[in-house]
Amino acid sequence: MLSSFSTHWHYVWLVFASLIAGVMNAMAGGGSFVSFPAMLAIGVAPIQANATNTVALWPGQLTSVAALRGDLRRDLLPVVCAASILGGVSGAIVLLNTRQITFLRIVPWLLLVASLLFGISGPVSRWLRARSAQPHVTKPPAMVPLFLVLLPVCFYIGYFGAGAGFLIMSALALFGVEEMNALNSLKVLAACLSNLCAVLTFVFSGAVIWHYCLISMVFAGAGGYVGAQYARRMNANALRTIVVVTGIAVAVYFF
Repeated sequence: MLSSFSTHWHYVWLVFASLIAGVMNAMAGGGSFVSFPAMLAIGVAPIQANATNTVALWPGQLTSVAALRGDLRRDLLPVVCAASILGGVSGAIVLLNTRQITFLRIVPWLLLVASLLFGISGPVSRWLRARSAQPHVTKPPAMVPLFLVLLPVCFYIGYFGAGAGFLIMSALALFGVEEMNALNSLKVLAACLSNLCAVLTFVFSGAVIWHYCLISMVFAGAGGYVGAQYARRMNANALRTIVVVTGIAVAVYFF
């Protein structure tokens, strides 16, 4: 019995980590802080771990887009979609052409940056809500500058992605998008589309470890369902603190 457990412990760990990641994503985000290191811990190479983790967690983003589609601003869809597609594909291609050892050395910095992004997302979200509550004259944003600002953010999503959501919201807000529901829906769309492009790139390049991916996908989905039931009952600041502490702890470990 002990021999069997030692043989399959990595599956047990992956199931547990995927459940926790699903719960975190449903409540506050940051599930990659758990699921990505879990992939590394069971022996998956760094780039394949990131690719597999991205594919496993993507379906949850698709369901979010479906739920928020009514809040999307149609006039901004072309520029958001163009930046997401180009940034997502280019980020994924650069990742696949990065040496394993180089990416492993970058990982702790990526985790630390993502943790800090989550940390400051609270004050930024409050600023955005306060801004959207005050009536302003709606002006069409300058599309080309908006595209140029969104492109590097979407590139980051295709390359790694954790913590990029509020960067999209901040960029849109700076260009005159003030309504909170529109900001949130466009953020989810950009993240979902950028990751879809990365997912397709990873799949066609053969970078996905499918038996781990499917396990993580199923249990992350289950964790997301459970987390959604309790998300409204939890204090948002407490959830964000948990995500930030988890991310920093994992970053320190990799350092």
